[in-house]
Amino acid sequence: MTMAAERLKIIFHHLHGKHGMFAPRPSETGAIAEQPSTENFKYTTDNSLLSYNQRTFYEENGYLVIPRLVEDELIEECRQRFVDICEGHVPQGHMTLMKDISLIKTNATGQYLYYKVQDIVWDDVFSKYILHPKVLDYVECFTGPNIKAMHTMLINKPPDSGKLTSKHPLHQDLHYFPFRPPECIVAAWTAMERVNEDNGCLVVIPGTHKGELLTHDYPKWDHKVNKAFHRVEGFADHPLVALPMEKGDTVFFHPLLIHGSGINKTKGFRKAISCHYAASECYYIDVEGTTQENIAREVQEMTSRKGIELDFQTVWKIRGRMVRGKELTL
Repeated sequence: MTMAAERLKIIFHHLHGKHGMFAPRPSETGAIAEQPSTENFKYTTDNSLLSYNQRTFYEENGYLVIPRLVEDELIEECRQRFVDICEGHVPQGHMTLMKDISLIKTNATGQYLYYKVQDIVWDDVFSKYILHPKVLDYVECFTGPNIKAMHTMLINKPPDSGKLTSKHPLHQDLHYFPFRPPECIVAAWTAMERVNEDNGCLVVIPGTHKGELLTHDYPKWDHKVNKAFHRVEGFADHPLVALPMEKGDTVFFHPLLIHGSGINKTKGFRKAISCHYAASECYYIDVEGTTQENIAREVQEMTSRKGIELDFQTVWKIRGRMVRGKELTL
């Protein structure tokens, strides 16, 4: 299949299948037709950017794909920044580099060793993505006008070592967050190159954002998994929807949406840059006595190994950065 044909296939899926929904370009919207009432919409805000059909799709499915949202130039700048950090050409500062567990005792170096850099919100280069006006315009459709960047990372899925550690278990992102309500939180996930089922694109279970936060723990697999890769049980045989995307395409999704990704079966990488945003009207909760106690302990242990003693809420407070509007309760 030619590149053009494959792109048309992806576009068809985005338009007609359960693979997302295109946002109309401003020049293509034309006159605004009268739309049905949106007063019962729960997961999106009244705005002029999303069409009624796009809002309906997100309300029903919990995710929305916007094509070519981020320009190639910025993506390449972020890609090079990641490589430079992995190779030690740029100090990592307060950012955290995560090594693939199956590659630690091998000769792998640089981007072949690290699967993620997180806490990138204050980096001069990565923050250009987090503060990107077009990204924030869409984020505002889910959070409202007061926006805080909470969880930031560049995810690098290197070629799988054969140990299956490049697979990310099915999970809900809210499991990792001690702030609420979930309706005011959204993830932006941008493909930094073509992603598909061969290199481990995202897979989702549409509609699961309407459910509750489920119990998460390390999967009971025969192979090891990377640090904090927790999983929800009971969905192993559930049909999954793959989200193939082109470079610059961005998917926005709800923190309760069950999702994961497969292994990278190619010799290349599958890079994506991502940020979870929350309305600054959100509030912190105490996770003691809840299903989130295990991840809270794990996060506190990780910070303790760095010589820092912080509770779960404080860890998240220092990770955040106001990116638009007013700082309120979060």
